Amino acid sequence: MTQRPKQVHLAAHFPGVNSTTVWSDPRSGSHIDFSSFAALARTAERGLFDFFFLAEGLRLREHNGRIHDLDVVGRPESLTVLTALAAVTERLGLAGTVNATFNEPYELARRFASLDHLSAGRAAWNVVTTSDAFTGENFRRGGYLDRAERYTRAAEFLATARELWDSWTPDGRRRPFAHHGRHFSVEGEFTVPRSPQGHPVVIQAGDSSEGREFAASAADVIFTRHGTPEAGRAFYADVKGRLAAYGRRPEDLKIMPGVTYVLGDTAAEAQEKATEIRRAQVSPQNAILALEQVWGVDLSAYDPDGPLPDIDPVPDSGLVQGRVRIADPFAVAAKWRALSEAKGLSIRQTVIETTARQSFIGTADSVAADLTEAVRTDAADGFILVPHLTPGGLDDFVDQVVPLLQERGAYRTEYQGATLRSHLGLREPVGP
Repeated sequence: MTQRPKQVHLAAHFPGVNSTTVWSDPRSGSHIDFSSFAALARTAERGLFDFFFLAEGLRLREHNGRIHDLDVVGRPESLTVLTALAAVTERLGLAGTVNATFNEPYELARRFASLDHLSAGRAAWNVVTTSDAFTGENFRRGGYLDRAERYTRAAEFLATARELWDSWTPDGRRRPFAHHGRHFSVEGEFTVPRSPQGHPVVIQAGDSSEGREFAASAADVIFTRHGTPEAGRAFYADVKGRLAAYGRRPEDLKIMPGVTYVLGDTAAEAQEKATEIRRAQVSPQNAILALEQVWGVDLSAYDPDGPLPDIDPVPDSGLVQGRVRIADPFAVAAKWRALSEAKGLSIRQTVIETTARQSFIGTADSVAADLTEAVRTDAADGFILVPHLTPGGLDDFVDQVVPLLQERGAYRTEYQGATLRSHLGLREPVGP
């Protein structure tokens, strides 16, 4: 008997206003009109994707004292969008990024439980944190958490939310709850009955040691980013290897990197299109901005088509506000210089080569084969597709690649269940 291939999981990321989107393309649409969200979500559901994924920014980021022009802003709040999408989709999971540093467990648990009910069990929460005081200026507490403390608070936040969700039994009985911990002290009765999938699915995005441990202990899905299959397999083995310490099985956590794709009738055509897309994403201006994020100093006098700076980075300079900090700018700068010198690359060419997401480039057949092989060899359990165009950026993938995955037996031909947990093959949590 032929063994069934390992199944590929797929999700769709609405990229937002950032350096992935190619705004110069006439097919690029609004990132705030509901019609754009609805169109991309419907395409993902037509492709039988597991879920639709929204990122979120809490403050307009700044670069050298000015608002950065390519940012995750200019869109409605995530849970509001997902609630509206619940009415125009039937099976697609609905995942929203909400910050655990600047919210409260009772209020957020209630909102996600409500979405889970309204969508009949399709809600997911991407738990993120921040130690950034710049972002914290928009909130009462400010950005007082250091990098280590933010995960401590997030872990207690999530545990408290799960206590609230478990305070209703599956048969509809309500029980009082009481949580008194380091960060939160709440008690009373939860207002929303147990949701259709028990708990909303929990997603975690982060590659630090603390992030990996948090994912292994508490997440259902980890959203990651790795540029090569080798790096993906190393990450996969590391995170899956941490699960046993928490009494969890390898299948209890799905690892899904964010990736891009480019299709062509031939491999050469696809590569040519991919090159054009990357040049559109990394304009001369964006190349200098990316370089300044590493070096921490004003490099506007440098030629994007010239060599990299021969000066050292300035850590924690404050030039860039609201972005994830480069952990070791000296190491990154050294790596970029070595690559630039080895290949004779300019600033812009170096940024193009070093800042791309993992991409699948080729014919529909070769992309389907590469996706299947990556999952078969444990580089990932599936992928979150980040299109460079919104809202039509997934159309060719759904029309061309999905049927080939199905022919290989590596992808569903219909949804087998109604909830997001069923799509992902996750167990429903058992309350106390």
